Amino acid sequence: MYADKGTAGRLDIDYKPKLPRDLTKGIGIVGAGEIVIHAHLPAYRMAGFHVIGIYDKDHAKAESAVSGYPGMLVFASLEALLEHPDVQIVDIAVPAGHQPEIAKQAARQGKHLLCQKPLAETYEQAKELVEVFAAHGIKAAVNQQMRWSPGIQASRSIMERGWLGEPLQAAIQVNVHTPWENWPWLTHISTLEVMYHSIHYLDSIRYVLGLQPEYVYADGARFPGQPYRGETRTLIHLKFPGEVRALIHDNHNNRMPQEDWYATFRFEGTEGIVKGTNGALYNYPTGKEDTISLYSERLEKGCLYTPNLEGRWFPHAFMGTMGELMRAIEENREPVNNAADNLITLQTVFAAYRSMESNRPVYLEEIDRLPVT
Repeated sequence: MYADKGTAGRLDIDYKPKLPRDLTKGIGIVGAGEIVIHAHLPAYRMAGFHVIGIYDKDHAKAESAVSGYPGMLVFASLEALLEHPDVQIVDIAVPAGHQPEIAKQAARQGKHLLCQKPLAETYEQAKELVEVFAAHGIKAAVNQQMRWSPGIQASRSIMERGWLGEPLQAAIQVNVHTPWENWPWLTHISTLEVMYHSIHYLDSIRYVLGLQPEYVYADGARFPGQPYRGETRTLIHLKFPGEVRALIHDNHNNRMPQEDWYATFRFEGTEGIVKGTNGALYNYPTGKEDTISLYSERLEKGCLYTPNLEGRWFPHAFMGTMGELMRAIEENREPVNNAADNLITLQTVFAAYRSMESNRPVYLEEIDRLPVT
């Protein structure tokens, strides 16, 4: 039996990004790449956030990015952006290798930060950044925006309501074609898929389950003849405390028509399941709405709820990451996507790569006590 589509309201599934009361805090963006043009700026416009301007070392790219946003500034230098009196929040959208120094400069100026993921290229650098942020008393969040994609945020709400009972199992499976050449700098790095894509799935699984993994067992592979240096196919097994397990299966080399592509998630508990699709990846870059289905023994037995969800991972979820940072500033608390919390996600990432190298389970605590290269 299927529930009618109006059940979403009665079930009180809380999944839409929450915005701050004060929308006037000035935002300065560092970086004018594809993700800024197609996600950050459209999301901030939808939310009504106040973007002062953009800096990119390629001045022409910054000029192009602001062309549809009258009154938005193009800064001549990073220093000019950081010294602007109305810029209270710096949104960093650059590759991880360039982020630490920019973040340190901004922190020294007392600016609150939304950092790009991954926070840094090594775990040691990430830990150092967390210490710098604390020393300067700023709020710093990481742009793990998949947490605010409609399907994942709805799953988190359902899990928190207890409708699934005790968490038991999670799975995210993706089989698509990803044009990595849209981000040319990604094509040359050896840590590609997990560091820059499945990092979202690692973060989202622990966010929905509300648990920290104990160990990671991972395998990464390439596609024959691929022009990219790093792995483009991954299998990741996560062991959580007790009987909880998770699996990520990710392939970016699907040569079939888009009708064959899929991007699914599933979270299981002792008393129910929630499952759905990540619509943003089905006909990338156009995308479509997420879908979700819920069965719970704590609700009407035998009823599969299929509420409609509004919005997509790109760009709507980007309202969630910035909105959460702004709300944390207003409420003088740490954002849920704070940089210290993100260290756990990074531990899973680096544990996955160490597991690939050593063909064994790698405990997260190993990453915190041993050098990571």
